[in-house]
Amino acid sequence: MIKRLFFPGYFLFAVISCSESKKDQKLENAPQGTYSYDKNFLQRHDSTLVELKSGSASILVSPKYQAKVFTSTADGDEGKSFGWINYKIFGSATDPHMNAYGGENRFWLGPEGGKYSLYFRKGDSMVFNYWKTPAPIDTESWQLKSKAAQTVTLEKDIAIPNYTGATLVMRVTRAITINDKNEIEKNLGTPIGDSIKYVGYSTNNVIKNTGGNEWTEQTGMPCIWILDMFNPSDSTVIVIPYKPVEQGNKMATTDYFGEIPADRIKFSDNILYFKADGKKRGKLGIAPKSALPFAGSYDAQNNVLTITSFSIDNNARYLNQEWNTAKPVFSGDAINAYNDGPLTDGSQMGPFYEIESVSPAAALKPSEEIKHLHNVYHFTGSKEQLNAIAQKVLGTSLENIQKAFR
Repeated sequence: MIKRLFFPGYFLFAVISCSESKKDQKLENAPQGTYSYDKNFLQRHDSTLVELKSGSASILVSPKYQAKVFTSTADGDEGKSFGWINYKIFGSATDPHMNAYGGENRFWLGPEGGKYSLYFRKGDSMVFNYWKTPAPIDTESWQLKSKAAQTVTLEKDIAIPNYTGATLVMRVTRAITINDKNEIEKNLGTPIGDSIKYVGYSTNNVIKNTGGNEWTEQTGMPCIWILDMFNPSDSTVIVIPYKPVEQGNKMATTDYFGEIPADRIKFSDNILYFKADGKKRGKLGIAPKSALPFAGSYDAQNNVLTITSFSIDNNARYLNQEWNTAKPVFSGDAINAYNDGPLTDGSQMGPFYEIESVSPAAALKPSEEIKHLHNVYHFTGSKEQLNAIAQKVLGTSLENIQKAFR
């Protein structure tokens, strides 16, 4: 007689292994636009890539690529990936001016132009041929200092010559924390409805003067500059609430790359709306006196509400970043937004759009430091519940955002 042997544990293990194998294969072959696709892509280029998770929310942080938060998702591995990644540049020869790998939250230093510029050397004309992004924020890797379940800390020692001829020596520390629901609700001051899928994270950015010289108006001084790069759609609109403008004061700069056409920018009830479809280059800035600590965007096509929050000091000095040494040094903006588009030759880096925040000028003595907070949140779910968040935080409705450029 033949005995039939049955091993329940082995059978269960085999079923689980087969199921996990199919899941892994599905994630490995995930389509572009998903978080899994971007995670697989980035892991091939950065073996030190760090993933932070909170429920279905995840973010990817890269020590190799200058401590960027490359992307995030609110809905697990198969969910939408929110960050813009410039896939074609990975593995290419290094560009002498800038290597735009992308990333939905990246650390830069300013000012870009002006008398204290970190992107031009002393005596150079402020034209593209001489413009160069400093290597520590462009191509060099950062040190992973610590990692916990929901927080990662990265660090970089930097010495950068500026347009005055002085060399600024500093240590940059960047702590990135993924937030749970309670933290997001507390940070934004509004409940998250039960239909909403969400991801949120905080970045604490510090520069410390580790050199032997004070940063003054004679030597020049830097600022922290945080830039968020997101994927556009034909319906995406950037939303920036602002304070009323006192007579004689400038509220916004709208001509960084030529005046933004009237059909792409709108001011209404102390809300600025800026079309972010990735089809026409334009950049704007909000003056410190008018700045509020929130900005955001709504992509009606994909039903994604994005909110950023950041440190603002309405009475501080902000550095002018334009490629112009004639303008007053402390006439800069506290918030910027950028919409990508084709250059005159038809080429285009993106498409993408950016929401940016800047710290005040860092006039620091040796061993002093300045901190700048910048947080990013993405929400998707019922429009009614998204609308409640938009009205509470941004001061406008989804309806107003959608009809701004109809």
